[in-house]
Amino acid sequence: MIKLYNTMSMKKEEFIPINAGKVSMYACGPTVYNFIHVGNARPIIMFDILRRYFEYRGYSVTFVQNFTDVDDKIINRAHEEGITPEDVAKKYIAEYYMDAKCLGVREATIHPKATENINEIIELIKILIEKGFAYAAGGDVYYRTERFEGYGKLSHQPLEDLLSGARVDVSDAKESPVDFALWKSAKPGEPFWESPWGLGRPGWHIECSAMSNRYLGKTIDIHCGGQDLMFPHHENEIAQSEGANGVPFVHYWLHNGFISIDNKKMSKSLGNFFTVRDAAKAYGYDNIRMFMLMSHYRSPLNYSGDILVQAQNALDRLKTAHSNLKFLVDNGDGDTLKENEKTSVENLPAYRTRFIEALDDDFNTADAISVIFELARESNSMMTPDRSPSKALAAEILRLFDELSGVLGLPYGDESDKALAEEAEALIAARQTARQEKNWPEADRIRDKIKELGIILEDTPQGVKWHLQKQ
Repeated sequence: MIKLYNTMSMKKEEFIPINAGKVSMYACGPTVYNFIHVGNARPIIMFDILRRYFEYRGYSVTFVQNFTDVDDKIINRAHEEGITPEDVAKKYIAEYYMDAKCLGVREATIHPKATENINEIIELIKILIEKGFAYAAGGDVYYRTERFEGYGKLSHQPLEDLLSGARVDVSDAKESPVDFALWKSAKPGEPFWESPWGLGRPGWHIECSAMSNRYLGKTIDIHCGGQDLMFPHHENEIAQSEGANGVPFVHYWLHNGFISIDNKKMSKSLGNFFTVRDAAKAYGYDNIRMFMLMSHYRSPLNYSGDILVQAQNALDRLKTAHSNLKFLVDNGDGDTLKENEKTSVENLPAYRTRFIEALDDDFNTADAISVIFELARESNSMMTPDRSPSKALAAEILRLFDELSGVLGLPYGDESDKALAEEAEALIAARQTARQEKNWPEADRIRDKIKELGIILEDTPQGVKWHLQKQ
């Protein structure tokens, strides 16, 4: 039984999908005016894993993650760079895809853009006006926040408390200072579209309601995002969607915890604002993903160089265990289990059971990954030369190792690793040939080349094994 902590109810609830065997998920994507930062990376990674886990459990998942490609920040960046807002959006969408791929994040089922859904946005606004939840004023359209009785139910605060501490846009056109924009009239130099209220562009909140409604339906299973989006963005989505459709918008709200930098809030003014691209240059994309996995998604997370190094060391231990298993499968003997290995194989399903129990319990990746570490330790103890493990045993362990690691998207090699592996193995074979032919100068030359690549050779009963020297 999968249980998820629902922000709306503030408790763990059994996950029961709207349609049996299917999951509809929506995640708020980035506003594409810059490279994504490490704070953005957390929901991107964690909810990618949630999707993977549902699929692992046999669900068919439709996962929608939008791009906000029209916004004040995009317009400002266009002015700074001397290009059009459309070009800014295209540029940083491409950069997003590059970072996401390197982080091991799969593309969503659908990546809609706000500018591709203008008609849907306009139609939704029309419905809100017809039902009295919105009004036009001077070319703008605003939502009557106080008209929606449930406003604040996600944040669990009365409307007056939320609004007393919130920053609101002051406008003479508003009926109330707490109303928020659904449609903004065009200003000089800004992108615009035709609408019943004149030329303009959508507000930020309305786009997610329109796209979720279009691609997933009026009511969806899961809406996820960072805690910073809970108010006002997600509150406004609820008000818009439920005001227009008259049915519950989302069954399960999931929010990940904040990330601080060296125990301080991430802020450009403090100079501790890091893009994923910069962090990856220093520590590698794989280690950023590992760092995110090692804590529960709802827990606050502190980013620092020391913690990234810890994540790297942890991932290296798993990579070593995986490499040892794969080497034995490729080079070992014994296609059938030995008699003393059967008990070990019989015990393997227990790891899968505990792994599933961890993720069933509100998607606890920290506990799930600890199960993989236990499997790695057990593997290392069984793979010692004195036990002469069979190829069949290694294959059984490797199969489970890959199965569980795949759910979390743990990276054990990429294209650059494969290229290095091919070069290393070719050099090792060439050196063996040179030594057999007693061509010692050639053998020494190849040895030096291997050393330059940072490759350490190790003699094993199954042959010469190699690994990279740690930096």
